[in-house]
Amino acid sequence: MAGVTGIGSGVNIDDIVKASVAAEKAPKQNQIDKLESKTTTKLTSLGSLKSAVSEFQTALSLLNSPTSFLSKSATSTNTTALSATGSASAIAGSYKIEVSKLASSSKIASAAISGGSTAKFNTGSLEIKVGSNTGLTVNVDSTNNTLAGVRDAINAQGKTAGVSATIVTDSQGSRLVLSSTKMGDGNDITMTGTSTGTGNASLEDLTFPGATLDPTTFATPAEYDAAVAKGGKTLAAASSAKLTIDGLEVVSDSNTVDKAIDGVTIKLTGVTKADEPLTLNVADNTSAVKANVQNFVTAYNKMMSTVNSLTKVTTVANSNPVVAGLAGDSTARSLVSSIRSELVSNQDNGGAISALANLGITTKTDGTLEVNSAKLDTAISENYEGVAAYFTGDDGLASRLTSKLKPYTDGGGILQQRTEQLSNTITSLDKQQEDLDLRMTALQTRLYKQYNAMDALVSQLTNTSTGLMSQLDNLPGLVKKN
Repeated sequence: MAGVTGIGSGVNIDDIVKASVAAEKAPKQNQIDKLESKTTTKLTSLGSLKSAVSEFQTALSLLNSPTSFLSKSATSTNTTALSATGSASAIAGSYKIEVSKLASSSKIASAAISGGSTAKFNTGSLEIKVGSNTGLTVNVDSTNNTLAGVRDAINAQGKTAGVSATIVTDSQGSRLVLSSTKMGDGNDITMTGTSTGTGNASLEDLTFPGATLDPTTFATPAEYDAAVAKGGKTLAAASSAKLTIDGLEVVSDSNTVDKAIDGVTIKLTGVTKADEPLTLNVADNTSAVKANVQNFVTAYNKMMSTVNSLTKVTTVANSNPVVAGLAGDSTARSLVSSIRSELVSNQDNGGAISALANLGITTKTDGTLEVNSAKLDTAISENYEGVAAYFTGDDGLASRLTSKLKPYTDGGGILQQRTEQLSNTITSLDKQQEDLDLRMTALQTRLYKQYNAMDALVSQLTNTSTGLMSQLDNLPGLVKKN
């Protein structure tokens, strides 16, 4: 029986079987373990390499944009009233701007209704307009003929029209409050109610603006004042933004003005004091260009640091060297060689900047880049557009590096193929491990059977021997020797 010392033979069958199975299993198990460890390490390293390269590609895609690379800076001396951004088409210059009015949208409140949100109305319709344009028509039936139901119907239909509704209850009663997102003079909200059914409050009570009240028709001034208080209210009138740029009047239906100065988008956030204009300066954005170049160097160095850590061999005193997962790997060597060859090649663009060295960017011994800030500043100030041309466009460095990297990172590319091969190796090793475990289980079962059979035979022979000796001892005339 497994785990029990042989009764007949006195042999520790369990220890013998386990030792025999372990000795049989060890060579193949060591082979599987070593290959699995090596494959797993390489698979993990390839994943880290692909991630680093993909991150660098993302940086290249952001870099390869002439419009963002050459965008102009737009600086306001009064940021509480105005901020601005400049595109590549903007012309450097200075502008005096006064903001006298911000654009706003319409907000109205209907006449106060008693009964709160559950107040019932006749069936019919509400037509809501924003300025001269028909915003939406809300049909009111038995499913939505309460103040809350009308509100919900307006919100459901009003998303595309930029109209929303809520209910506000004041001292006079509950009001349907409508808001519009459309700004500009004349874009005020109007609402017309039309009843087709009877028996409840009239939808005409929600009409805005309501009928003009004549004080002479009321018995007392107090009654007139009460009627005015209960009537509809204009909470905010729609209006256009008004400003002057170097004395020229500009009117905008939005607080974002993008047509007044070519290539410049202005965002209005406040008004200026009378006769105290702010100054908007538009200039070459040299700091942004320098930041773009520095971001490229940072992204490249991050990728190369990852590659270096994945491919290095570290010497350890009095011990075997520590070898990284991709040390000596042909894929990693090929990728690095491809990138470096592109970095050192001259770009034949007819400009003064044809290589990274012209920008003060050089390669260090570990393959990473370093920037001479002063030389980069000089290159940008002397050839602002040339710096952008070197990095951007179909023939720019960003595009050329992207082309070199695509065969490695694209779907079905080199890195994916290598990853699939290693994954298949792991799967194969798992199958080999399963087969080995099955063989060892069968071997263990067979050995236990053999040793237990041997133990039973030894026990039987021992019993036979003991019986024979007993019989011989009892034979008559047999003389025993001491």
